[in-house]
Amino acid sequence: MARKSLVLLPWLVLVLLVLGWVQPSLGKESPAMKFQRQHMDSGSSPGNSSNYCNQMMTRRKMTQGRCKPVNTFVHESLEDVKAVCFQENVQCKNGKTNCYKSNSTMYITDCRETGSSKYPNCAYRTSQKEKHIIVACEGDPYVPVHFDGSV
Repeated sequence: MARKSLVLLPWLVLVLLVLGWVQPSLGKESPAMKFQRQHMDSGSSPGNSSNYCNQMMTRRKMTQGRCKPVNTFVHESLEDVKAVCFQENVQCKNGKTNCYKSNSTMYITDCRETGSSKYPNCAYRTSQKEKHIIVACEGDPYVPVHFDGSV
């Protein structure tokens, strides 16, 4: 029995090493997942709620460690937003060429930090708009990874 344990020990060590190496990447948020967490709010509309941004920015973890100054939520289906990656190619604000402008307007909510906002009490102004969105896309599948703006 002891001999069998000694034979299994190297395998056990190897499995634990592999798990220790692979596991941290399992919990890592991909750029596409981060885009969805920070910018997608399909099928919902803030209505007339001036509190929408305060709630969503906290719920979507954009007020941890600091207040994210500006963020936009898109109220369209994920499929419609992914499709923007194959629409009008435009230059990104940072000069890269992987940005795309939506062919049609989309319902969005802009959240901007108010002048009185101070971490950890982040405060946001909510404004609803209907505009063309601009997203940066990358990967395989080619999907949105960054919200570049709206026009």
